[in-house]
Amino acid sequence: MYATQALTHLVPLAEELDKNKVTPGVLGFIVFAALAIGVWLLMKSMNRHMGKVDFEEAPEAPGDAAAVGAAPGAAGSAKRKQ
Repeated sequence: MYATQALTHLVPLAEELDKNKVTPGVLGFIVFAALAIGVWLLMKSMNRHMGKVDFEEAPEAPGDAAAVGAAPGAAGSAKRKQ
């Protein structure tokens, strides 16, 4: 079967489509697929970076606990590792 014969068989199918209906088409699918792949890559990168985070806290020295408790507004503050 030639390409022209195949197209003549598809023309009646194209006439059945509603010409007032707007669809996203191939370009919409490509954009959606690109966004989905981008989000997947971002999530993969985020998981890799979150795996490198160290959540262990350093134990407080006995003298530091009294000094922190006496300071106003110091409750709940976190110390940074240096």
